[in-house]
Amino acid sequence: SAVGRGPEVPFSSEAYRISAVSRGKELRLRLVPLGPGASQDLVFRFGMSGSFRLCPAAQPPRHAHLRFFTRENPPRALCFIDVRRFGSWRLGDAWQPGRGPCVLSEYQAFRENVLKNLEDKAFDKPICEALLNQKFFNGIGNYLRAEILYRLKIPPFEKARTVLEALKEQEQARRKKNPSLTLSKKLKLKRENPDLLELCHAVPMEVITAETKLFDPDDSDNYAAFKNWLRCYLVPGMSSLRDRNGRTIWFQGEPGPMAPKGQTSRKKRTQLKADPEAPTPEVIPRTSKRRPRAAAKPPKPVTEEEEAADRPRKGRSRGRRKAAAAPDSSEPEPPVKAKRSRRTTARRGRGEA
Repeated sequence: SAVGRGPEVPFSSEAYRISAVSRGKELRLRLVPLGPGASQDLVFRFGMSGSFRLCPAAQPPRHAHLRFFTRENPPRALCFIDVRRFGSWRLGDAWQPGRGPCVLSEYQAFRENVLKNLEDKAFDKPICEALLNQKFFNGIGNYLRAEILYRLKIPPFEKARTVLEALKEQEQARRKKNPSLTLSKKLKLKRENPDLLELCHAVPMEVITAETKLFDPDDSDNYAAFKNWLRCYLVPGMSSLRDRNGRTIWFQGEPGPMAPKGQTSRKKRTQLKADPEAPTPEVIPRTSKRRPRAAAKPPKPVTEEEEAADRPRKGRSRGRRKAAAAPDSSEPEPPVKAKRSRRTTARRGRGEA
C-alpha cells in the first residue's frame, strides 16, 4: 500500500507457495515459485497490532499494507494488516541481530542464556523491565509479563537479579537433594511448581494451543475468550504503574522496592469489566453549572446598544451606560444599586455577551 513502511518486494510468480516459521517476536515467510524463478524470504515484526488475514481480493481491509493474491475465482488475498503501523518487514531470511533464543522453540537455550548471564547490567533493572529485554526473553511482551509475574506472586519492581539468582540456587539445591529422581518425576515437579523461566515458555504455549483463536479482535466471541483467559492484564481490581520505559505493568499487591517514585498505583474499576460497552455518562460543562439562569433564558433580539457591548473590553462599560440611559419602554425601571464592584460588573457583562 502507499502508506506501508516496508520495502518493495521484488517477487512475481504465476503460482507460488508460502511457508512460515516463527522465532520469538518475528515471523519469516518464504515465497517459493512452483515454476522457474528464485524464492524470496521476508522477516516480519508485528508491533502492537500487526496480523495476517485471508480475505476477498476485491474487498481488502483497511491498513492492508502487503497482499499476496491467490488464483482462486474469485481470488482472495493474504493481507498483512497493521492499524498502528508499528509493524515492519525486511527482505532476506536473517533474524534481527541481538535477539536471544526463542522462549517457545528454543527453551533450553533460552534458559541457559539467562542463567549464565546474570551479571549483565540488564538484570540490574526491575524484573518487569528485564522481561521485555528481547536479548534474553525473546517473545515475551507486555501482557505475558503481567500474567507470568502474577501467577508466581512476584512484585513487578523486584530486582531481576535477585529473582533469578534465587531461582538458580533453588535449582542447584533440588539437584543435590534428589539426584536419583527419574525424568518423569522431575517433569511432574516442574509442572506442579513452575519457576519464572518455565512460565515464560508455558504461558505463551497456553495461548498457542488454545482451541479458540484468542487474538482475533474482529470476532467478538474469540476476543471475549482471550479476555476471559487473562488473570491480571487489564483485569478489574488489579493495580497498574508505568515502568521507566513508559509501559504499563499490571499486578496485584505490593509493587516492589524498585517502584518508580512519584506514581500512585491505579486500579481498574470493576464496572468496566462488568459492562465494557456501557454508555459514557454525559459530562456537564462547568460553565453551565455556574450560570444556569443565563442558559435557560430565551435569546433576546440584538439592539445597537448590545452590539456595542460585544466590542473590545475597553468600551464595554460605556456601552452599558448608554443602554441604561435609553430604556426601550416608558415604564419606570427598578432602582439600581449605586455601588457595584468591578468584578461583579465584569462577570455580568460576560454573561450578557
